[in-house]
Amino acid sequence: MSILITGGAGYIGSHLVKQLLEKNEDIIIVDNLSTGSMKTIDTLTKIGNFKFIEENLKNFTKIEEIFKNNNIDTIIHFAASIVVPESMENPLKYYMNNTVNTINLVNIANKYKIKKFIFSSTAAVYGEPVSVSESGISEEDETNPINPYGNSKLMSENIIKDTALANKYFKYVIFRYFNVAGADINYTNDELTPRIGQSFPNATHLIKIASECATKKRDKMSIFGNTYNTNDGTCIRDYIHVDDLANAHIKAIDYLDDNASEVFNVGYSKGSSVKKVISTMKKITQNNFKVNIQDKRAGDPANLISDNRKIINKMKWKPKYNDLELICKSAFIWEQKLKNL
Repeated sequence: MSILITGGAGYIGSHLVKQLLEKNEDIIIVDNLSTGSMKTIDTLTKIGNFKFIEENLKNFTKIEEIFKNNNIDTIIHFAASIVVPESMENPLKYYMNNTVNTINLVNIANKYKIKKFIFSSTAAVYGEPVSVSESGISEEDETNPINPYGNSKLMSENIIKDTALANKYFKYVIFRYFNVAGADINYTNDELTPRIGQSFPNATHLIKIASECATKKRDKMSIFGNTYNTNDGTCIRDYIHVDDLANAHIKAIDYLDDNASEVFNVGYSKGSSVKKVISTMKKITQNNFKVNIQDKRAGDPANLISDNRKIINKMKWKPKYNDLELICKSAFIWEQKLKNL
């Protein structure tokens, strides 16, 4: 039986593929390479064997042919548009690429009686919580997205949940990601040497941008708003290393063998402000790059920290890389490698 991974040439998907290949799993990657990279696919082929199909999920007939021609029992669905500001400017792109494509994939999954569906959702479904406990946002808190990206993901969640209610053989795990960062934790002669990482050149993730500044790919970067109701006035996020997130998906595959469908936050239950992230990157790289203050961006909540007790207690997930300096260091080393390619 095969595991189908949509978006497997992308940032998070490739880290999952890497870990599954190390476990000798049978993998099919479907990716249209809009943000994924053939260089990433080439690197993954050095780790293990898999089938790669370059295709867009909107090509419904072509996607169904993949199911006809392969014995698939698990779908892990990463492929999506993920840039919050872009979703405010072009909402229809997000509803088409995220929600409509997910509907089609779930429809095909039901037609071919796929038993396990693992979905890449987001903390953006919570929007701007009115009140949050000391342990962070829990899965039971109200979902109230404040941007089309979050809305598109919440709609997809509900589609998956309703489908599972109607089809008892169809089970799911929905992961609500917090802020994913870092690069492949791989050591060569005791030196950190990432093989894959975040390669998309126009990424908007804070740690990616700070890495580009530290490697002098950028002259400067911006903080969008310093008057939020936080300790230093800048947004607070829960940054999780991409390898820990990938491992959660592997745990989910086994979890669904003996457990009911579930929604899990994936984060560290620990927040860092934008200013702290930037100062950490400057510290580990010894580069005091320039930072400007700009106006707040539409759709940015002030504080998003996960309550991760559910995934730890129910799935027995144990993060290994809960260290902001390590996250920044791995991202920086990867960015240096990209600069030299």
